[in-house]
Amino acid sequence: MSDKNAVVLLSGGLDSATTLGLARARGFACHCLSLDYGQRHRVELEAAARVAASLGASAQRTVRLDLAQFGGSALTDTAIAVPIGGPGPGIPVTYVPARNTIMLSLALAWAEVLGATDIFVGVNAVDYSGYPDCRPEYLRAFEAMANLATRAAVEGHKLSVHAPLIAMSKAEIIRSGNALGIDYAMTVSCYQPDATGRACAVCDSCRLRRAGFADAAVADPTRYRDHSPGAAV
Repeated sequence: MSDKNAVVLLSGGLDSATTLGLARARGFACHCLSLDYGQRHRVELEAAARVAASLGASAQRTVRLDLAQFGGSALTDTAIAVPIGGPGPGIPVTYVPARNTIMLSLALAWAEVLGATDIFVGVNAVDYSGYPDCRPEYLRAFEAMANLATRAAVEGHKLSVHAPLIAMSKAEIIRSGNALGIDYAMTVSCYQPDATGRACAVCDSCRLRRAGFADAAVADPTRYRDHSPGAAV
């Protein structure tokens, strides 16, 4: 067992699974944190548990914090349709207000209790949907705040926020995970999967994931609701 503890934000999707794999490869004992925030794609929480167990996480906890009480996102408000026409201009309605800030803050709290000085998050600024809390400058600002706000940092234990996927394309992410032996069939990335975890193939997340496997020349293990080969996206 490693004596280097880290907290890894784990959604159950492809990116967070790869991030966990990379953190484990760097020798960290990974404590995975998932958030049940009232998302419509709740089967991702089951996927997170599978991924944590498969990749040898030291612990995995799911915190419930119902952001659906506020709404404002297609992922938390069933009255707002998940867009299926492909990426458009501006920040999409699948953006969940303050979600990454909330999750990183929870990770920060757990890290301080664990005596961990490292937090891993699977955000990406290349193949992503334009979310403002996936940018490098945001992560730098959060890390600076964390090192002002915690007893551990004030006492000299500087915290680092790692985003190993931040500058990688989806294809590069998939190749990295493939080299680590990650079984992406365990993961759920779709914004509106069915109750069994089958993906819709047409939301932004499915489009990015599907194109990533094609660009990486890696077989896509995703279960789509449309089982026909080469189904249109």
